[in-house]
Amino acid sequence: MTKAIDPLHNEDLLAFLEAASSPYHAVAQAVQRLEKAGFEELRETDEWTGHSGGRFVVRGGALLAWYVPEGAPAHTPFRIIGAHTDSPNLRVKPTPDTGSAGWRQVAVEIYGGVPLNTWLDRDLGVSGRLTLRDGTAKLVKIDEPLLRVPQLAIHLDRTVNEGLSLDRQRQLQPVWALGRPEPGALLRRIAAGAGLDPAEVLGWDLMLHDVQKPGLLGADREFLVSARLDNLVSVHAGAATLATVAQSWPGAAECIPVLAAFDHEEVGSGSETGAQGPLLERVLGRVVTARGGGAEDWARALAGTVCVSSDMSHAVHPNYSERHDPDNHPLPNGGPVIKVNVNQRYATDGTGYAAFAAAADRAEVPWQRFVSNNAMPCGTSIGPITAARLGVTTVDVGVPGLSMHSSRELCGADDPGYLTRALTEFVSAG
Repeated sequence: MTKAIDPLHNEDLLAFLEAASSPYHAVAQAVQRLEKAGFEELRETDEWTGHSGGRFVVRGGALLAWYVPEGAPAHTPFRIIGAHTDSPNLRVKPTPDTGSAGWRQVAVEIYGGVPLNTWLDRDLGVSGRLTLRDGTAKLVKIDEPLLRVPQLAIHLDRTVNEGLSLDRQRQLQPVWALGRPEPGALLRRIAAGAGLDPAEVLGWDLMLHDVQKPGLLGADREFLVSARLDNLVSVHAGAATLATVAQSWPGAAECIPVLAAFDHEEVGSGSETGAQGPLLERVLGRVVTARGGGAEDWARALAGTVCVSSDMSHAVHPNYSERHDPDNHPLPNGGPVIKVNVNQRYATDGTGYAAFAAAADRAEVPWQRFVSNNAMPCGTSIGPITAARLGVTTVDVGVPGLSMHSSRELCGADDPGYLTRALTEFVSAG
């Protein structure tokens, strides 16, 4: 039997998706929800002492949060929800003001695996963070139609429907005004939106986002459509899970729930805030030592740890069903999928598979299976990286959807709630 999804979950998710237009905004939104549930921030430069309750660490576009039950010994294992805050998009270059043929444009760099055509003819805003002279950073978001990457009219390219090929350097530069390029113009506009003097801004991490709001779609509003579903659905689910367990922990200190939301997954995770870096290992190690644990406690904690790597997955596409495995056709609103790849593009083995499936069953959540067609290369996630770096059992799961990496994606309206329920049971069970 499947329990109905709380409609308030999707209301909060839609608000989260709209606000989280960059990894930094995604972290800020997750932090708001955790603080409301009583979580407190720890700084990496401070000394950590023994504690129980909810804590979190922010580093740029990465967030690590955990809940230590009262009386949990130093060797208590972790139950980790892994996710990522970044999505493929167009990012502003260090010298952004450019132009051609009487148009003022913004120079952008392509971030991650972007289906380039999905960014054509979209109304785009700018968001991210500005770094000031004193080393502090301030979030900024221009959430209005400011830029646009215009497609060439069909009259000037009669072969466009036979296959569109875009030059990544020349044909993805958005327009935003007429006239000659003005050095510093974009920075002045962005700084004004943040209430800053542009002279105080020395660096930035800025990206474009589609200003169309997320929403529901379909005959019975059974689909959820938005930018950045990959992978903010999982970040939201992870934050909601930790907020729930912090407010209603079942009692026994059998595990420590953790949310590890990394940046830079879409470009390989190789950064100080990515899954390939030491951030998770260092933080979890300090959670052990802050409670008086040593090397033996650390080894025991990891030996009992299980990680769910939660990342968007593929639903079967009705127009391209031959590109999917013929015996595994995940559909929206059928529940989260367990992802399997024997070549370790996903980290799932039988042990992890069983752990998540059992949690979903206890939560009365339906679940599905995903495996790639042997003739199609398989994507990957932070799952194999986490499994290899920490040496912990890891299972890859995700909400199935269409148009992955597009500027606007689709999933089932019930599946984010199903995922959250399954994750809550997973981290609570020990």
